[in-house]
Amino acid sequence: MQARSHPYFAGRFAAFAHRGGWVTPQDAPRENTAYAFARAVELGFQYLETDVWATADEELVAFHDDRLDRVTDATGLIGDHPWAVLRDVRIGGQDPIPRMADLLDQFGSARFNIDIKDDRAVKLLADTIERLGAQDRVCVASFSSARLKEFRRLAPGVATAVSPNGVVVATHGFGLRRLWQDSGLALQIPVRYEGAPLELIRPDVIRLAHASGRVVHVWTVDDEAEMHRLIDLGVDGLVSDDISTLKRVLLERGLWEGDA
Repeated sequence: MQARSHPYFAGRFAAFAHRGGWVTPQDAPRENTAYAFARAVELGFQYLETDVWATADEELVAFHDDRLDRVTDATGLIGDHPWAVLRDVRIGGQDPIPRMADLLDQFGSARFNIDIKDDRAVKLLADTIERLGAQDRVCVASFSSARLKEFRRLAPGVATAVSPNGVVVATHGFGLRRLWQDSGLALQIPVRYEGAPLELIRPDVIRLAHASGRVVHVWTVDDEAEMHRLIDLGVDGLVSDDISTLKRVLLERGLWEGDA
């Protein structure tokens, strides 16, 4: 399947609010909350990026880290706690941890890019998408090729990102035939991985992705000049925390598709 034939990728350019993003830096601690996603939607963003974990009693929650410590008033591994405990935890001292099903329901017109963070979350996410009929507005990614393979088996109609193995194929010159073996529709990568010298977003990589019917999304880009540079290279989407800057850049470039 070509990416552009899937409803998730309708439109010229995808602007992603990373974990909901922030309008002012003071809101940065409120990541992956209904508050953050609501602000992004109010700003006109149609694509929201988040992550999912399974709780101890197999509720699917939107949260980035494996531990609660960095952004909440609690401690410990998120997967060790039941939902009855986690529902009272507060992010940034004020916002509850949301369940993924609640976000899909609350933001029914938004499209979600969802990173699966643990093995138990795979089936929970597939079941949630099926139950809510959200197949056309979700793209699933993971740093685990095994998780992506299992998710694709459970939810064959849902868009997925190219697997980590496919990313290596695309960015290290192994060619179009090898990339075709990965069923992911979006090549979602950073400009470069931290500590690695190889720049991943290059004209040859973008050409290869487009020739194979994929789109190219780049994370996480908060610098205005870098946004312009990547757009000039021909990428199809940007993931950003600084969503007000991303919106301004896309308006300048005639690529903004949300409400002005």
